[in-house]
Amino acid sequence: MGHHDTPDELRGWFAGRLTDGWFTSGPTITRDREEILVVGELADVTLDKGASDAERSAARASRIEAFREDTRGARMRIADDAEQRFGRKVAWGVRIGDVEKHFTTLSVPVMTRLRMRERAVLDTLVDAGVARSRSDALAWCVRLVADHQGEWIDKLRDALGSVEAVRDEGPTPGR
Repeated sequence: MGHHDTPDELRGWFAGRLTDGWFTSGPTITRDREEILVVGELADVTLDKGASDAERSAARASRIEAFREDTRGARMRIADDAEQRFGRKVAWGVRIGDVEKHFTTLSVPVMTRLRMRERAVLDTLVDAGVARSRSDALAWCVRLVADHQGEWIDKLRDALGSVEAVRDEGPTPGR
């Protein structure tokens, strides 16, 4: 982690850079070791009272596409500056109503060593057509754990946040 990238600093930096009017409120900013994801809420579409779900869905998809096209240049400049400052790629996303769409998110290779029994699980998923590749199968397994153990993972994340906060209050080596 870089030295200027606490969640507050990231939120503040992006708040200063984002064009007013892009989003209806401050964006949600999440980060990991490789990537910063900025997701903003777009104003919902205004349709006639009797509009069908298909019409609403098409209008929202159209608004997302328009936002993506209209803001591309500015988003790329902001992303380049953020990458210089924070040492991570920036991905963008928007929410509108119950739809959330991410643009250009990273797919980061993760080196891992698996034993035969573990490889056999991945190969079974590939052979059965559940996944296209071992990599795809592994991503599927990770999503499954996140879905079924999400609450436990969130508790771990909160505990790590507490450790980070306490560590930041302590002495700084080398100063």
